Amino acid sequence: MIKQFLLNIMLTLTWVMLTGEFVFVNFVFGFALSYGILWVISHNTDGRKYFTRVPAVIGFIFFFIYELIKANLQVAYDVITPKFFMKPGIVRYPLDAKTDLEITFFTNLISLTPGTLILDVSDDKKVVYIHVMYLEDKEVFIKQTKGGLEKRLLDILR
Repeated sequence: MIKQFLLNIMLTLTWVMLTGEFVFVNFVFGFALSYGILWVISHNTDGRKYFTRVPAVIGFIFFFIYELIKANLQVAYDVITPKFFMKPGIVRYPLDAKTDLEITFFTNLISLTPGTLILDVSDDKKVVYIHVMYLEDKEVFIKQTKGGLEKRLLDILR
């Protein structure tokens, strides 16, 4: 998979150099063009994993940016209004992530979004304790996080 990614980057840079336009849009177009070319000429099943993972990574980036903006707006609204809407709570979140890398990525992404903070990871690495500023229902929070952030992250990393 790394081989396909590096080949994709090399073809992208070749495209940019041949066109002579060093702008972001040209890089994106060159990446998409070289991705399509590599997808068409790829025959082995081992290399096909790259072609499912790249769209998943791009989708995850957009999903996380959306969640980040939504959380920032919620916290900003609470700060600028005279009444506080906070309902803080601590959630005992059961992890589907197993490896240290998966747990680290998940906990860092949770902590990056305003309104949530990782307090602790259990010694057996099966539970994470999360402080949530706007907690309406613990079960709904767990369900949304499992179906959203954790599922999408694990789809990329596994």
